[in-house]
Amino acid sequence: MDRLPDDSLAHAGEHGFGFYVHVPFCTVRCGYCDFNTYTAEELGSGLVPGASRTTYAAAAVAEVRRARRVLGDRDLPVATVFFGGGTPTLLSPEDLTSVVAAIDTEFGLVAGAEVTTEANPDSVGPAALTRLREGGLNRVSFGMQSAVGHVLRVLDRTHDPARVPEVVAWARDAGFDQISLDLIYGTPGESLADWERSLDEALACEPDHVSAYSLIVEEGTALARRVRRGELPMPDEDDLADKYLLADERLEAAGLGWYELSNWGRGLPGDTAARCRHNLLYWQGGDWWGVGPGAHSHVAGTRWWNVKHPAAYADRIAADTSPAQDHEVLDEETRRTERVLLEVRLRSGLPLDALDDPARADAVVAEGLAERVDDRLVLTVRGRLLADAVVRDLLP
Repeated sequence: MDRLPDDSLAHAGEHGFGFYVHVPFCTVRCGYCDFNTYTAEELGSGLVPGASRTTYAAAAVAEVRRARRVLGDRDLPVATVFFGGGTPTLLSPEDLTSVVAAIDTEFGLVAGAEVTTEANPDSVGPAALTRLREGGLNRVSFGMQSAVGHVLRVLDRTHDPARVPEVVAWARDAGFDQISLDLIYGTPGESLADWERSLDEALACEPDHVSAYSLIVEEGTALARRVRRGELPMPDEDDLADKYLLADERLEAAGLGWYELSNWGRGLPGDTAARCRHNLLYWQGGDWWGVGPGAHSHVAGTRWWNVKHPAAYADRIAADTSPAQDHEVLDEETRRTERVLLEVRLRSGLPLDALDDPARADAVVAEGLAERVDDRLVLTVRGRLLADAVVRDLLP
């Protein structure tokens, strides 16, 4: 994408603007993961600039500068930055903060901008967290997943569960504004008691935010192959529902209210709530530039995605050519469909005027799946369990 359509450029940033920075490196590939990630062994020698940890930050900075050229001189202050992966904290704190500095130099960060990194509990220590905080990061999301050893082993997670409260305490000491814990439920062999223990131990850390996702067996993963061979059972839908309801009950009781189907923040509802503002940018139709191999971007109805392999990405960056593999311009019907799909997930609800036929909301309300709050449709607890079906009912 060396040039965006004029209409997209004209409306860029009207609903917020952020950066997603994909760091594709992992020490070990988790069996359930289908993200665009690579171990050192998979990348080989790693001598291609940008395809190794030591040179990757420079390639990411170069793409930030390219973004400035493509978007021109428009005033696009950045409200959120999110480092995802992979394991972003396999890069040095100085590498990550150099990308934040480049974004600030090229675009400017708004006052109080949210700057997040994901981290594995065993990928950071007190000194690294302090350097990240001093370099401008103010939110960290730790991949806890479970507090139970046998569940972590099925997921191929390598950290010691006892490490989680330690890294949370270190992040607090370093001065992070918000600390989030990511959990997964429904792993084969995980009992309801196991899940209850994970919730209890997560809440004992007093996080500001919790994400809890049901395990999805993605095609092409090691987990899918184990399920296909009969070594592990598929997650059970009734079990997943029971665990979601337990999570919602425990998190709400601890003062973390849901604001999106799989996300809970302290202080909700309320203006001081701990939400992930970057993810809200996605769910509410904002704009973002995705940096890195396989990263997706969206600016005012134009969406594009970068080449997936780090070496191919690095080659294009080194040649000063666009790393984009392809793009699409979204028509009005697609944009409306995606708005329904995303905003219905939010506690703030879906505006009824977003529907082609607002009368479709009547059936959803009649079935007890949602309720009208002012001019919005808000899912009930039962509706959250059946959100995909609700979307199908709302769309033509």
